[in-house]
Amino acid sequence: MQIPIPVRAPTWVSTRRLLEQKLSDIFKCTDLKQLKQLQAVIYKHDLQADLYFAPKLITGFSLCRQMALAVNVFKQVQEPNVHLYNSLIRAYVHNSQPSEAFCALFVMQYRGLWPDNFTYALLLKACCGTNELGLARMIHAQIEKLGFLADVVVPNSLIDSYCKCGLLGVGEARKLFTVMGERDIVSWNTMIGGLVKANELREARRLFDEMPDRDTVSWNTMLDGYSKAGEMDTAFELFKKMAGRNVVSWTTVIYGYCKAGEMEMARILFDNMPAKNTVCWTTIICGYAEKGLAKDAISLFEKMEETGLKLDDGVIISILAACGESGLLGLGRRLHASIQRTGYKCSTHVGNALVDMYAKCGSLNRALTVFNGMANKDLVSWNSMIQGLAMHGYGEKALELFYRMKQEGFAPDRVTFIGVLCACTHAGFVDKGIHYFNAMETEYGVLQEIEHYGCVIDLLGRGGRLEEAFRLVRSMPMEPNAIIWGSLVVACRIHNASEYAKEVLHHLIKLEPTDAGHFSILSSIYAAEGDWNSVASVRTHMKSTGTQKPSGASSIELDDQVHEFTVLDKSHPKSDSIYEVIDGLSLHLKPVGYFPKAIAEVLS
Repeated sequence: MQIPIPVRAPTWVSTRRLLEQKLSDIFKCTDLKQLKQLQAVIYKHDLQADLYFAPKLITGFSLCRQMALAVNVFKQVQEPNVHLYNSLIRAYVHNSQPSEAFCALFVMQYRGLWPDNFTYALLLKACCGTNELGLARMIHAQIEKLGFLADVVVPNSLIDSYCKCGLLGVGEARKLFTVMGERDIVSWNTMIGGLVKANELREARRLFDEMPDRDTVSWNTMLDGYSKAGEMDTAFELFKKMAGRNVVSWTTVIYGYCKAGEMEMARILFDNMPAKNTVCWTTIICGYAEKGLAKDAISLFEKMEETGLKLDDGVIISILAACGESGLLGLGRRLHASIQRTGYKCSTHVGNALVDMYAKCGSLNRALTVFNGMANKDLVSWNSMIQGLAMHGYGEKALELFYRMKQEGFAPDRVTFIGVLCACTHAGFVDKGIHYFNAMETEYGVLQEIEHYGCVIDLLGRGGRLEEAFRLVRSMPMEPNAIIWGSLVVACRIHNASEYAKEVLHHLIKLEPTDAGHFSILSSIYAAEGDWNSVASVRTHMKSTGTQKPSGASSIELDDQVHEFTVLDKSHPKSDSIYEVIDGLSLHLKPVGYFPKAIAEVLS
């Protein structure tokens, strides 16, 4: 009897097969060290010129932002094919190097290789600005010439590229969409998305209603358009009709209600969401923070922490930005404490957001503590701290920081000089401000823009050098805007320069005919000069045109709540007690000869 011999499976696997398996997920690889190890094995087995491995390596190095290494891999291949060129072009586009991507195309054509449909789809991703419309049209012509429009992916890419090139581009996309022989759902969604971004909501809705099939992207695109346009009634009607709502749908509508100030409706939707992620939590918290509703924002932030959702850079930066804009120092401090308690490793972006928030909320000591404790500062870090100091009147400290920034090797940009010029304005350093303004282009290579002119004109005006300020306005290479003329009106009021004020007002009325604040300032100037006829004339004009100066508002954060006050406002629940204190202060001020400014002007 013959005993069968058991057959053993081979214990070896080819090196090539192993490498193929390791490189199959290279699109997810962002570990440069691991990638270099794979490259070393490929080189060891003399496979660096293999047309399977080379494109994979190029893609991997591209994802690690190592274009020099990617290009070096490409150069190892003596006879590259179209697929390899496409990998290189994709890498250039991914790393925001569009000119190099087109150079690769020209070299490929010079070598006698014809681009395929994927080549043009990749190149179109590089055409995403208003200045790139001509380039998109050139690619469109090439695509038509080579007959690639029959592949629906290519015209879809063209539509997407055109829509990123501004209003004219959207018009070109609409023409192409109309003549397309075959459209898939991506074609419809891309065209509708382009129209929504161009604020062509009516046309976008018409196409949406014509769609043979809609998916979640179609519905969410329209919801996003209506929400950002503030058309919340229409957005909610669409939301109610939507069958397959996802977390994006809910969050989009909540965002719209937050922006519209309808926090009650936003909260109802938020509480009824079937599932929540960090984005929707951040949206509602920022909504409350932006409206100054500190208690609600803090309460929700604490609930978010209780759910176990982990903070990330996006969440932290968004909430800190909302705190900075509304002055909610309490929420900002809680978030900072949470970051420190959980041991969250702050990136430079988060550090910058903390500096910006503390500076805008007036907590400059904390801003400086965070700034000085940052291991890796970038230009934004320095700009945020310089502007924070300048904004709160610490001009000398802001300029000292500017000097330190230059010593540490950072080159100032346009934003830096806005902060520097503001520092000079608040500190009264007129000559220093003019020096820095003149040195911008000659010493630092930074072009003077309208914001810089505005800062210097404000500086000269506040310093009483009105003649120089007006001379600079007239010599500007661009038209002065309402902000510049407005700063001159303030300067005229400070120095009682009624003749200059009349000229400024003439320009302001053209730019902002319904702003009653300008007329009010002119009236104050006439009153200070005792020209009561002119005061009456301005007031009569304001009444005849229906303009009315809105009451100024002041706000203060106390016990995690923001209190806002306007002139003669009695809506606050403790207004009686507040006015009692004000009356008491007035009684103490009168014996020392103090009168409110408005009364003093009338009595003079």
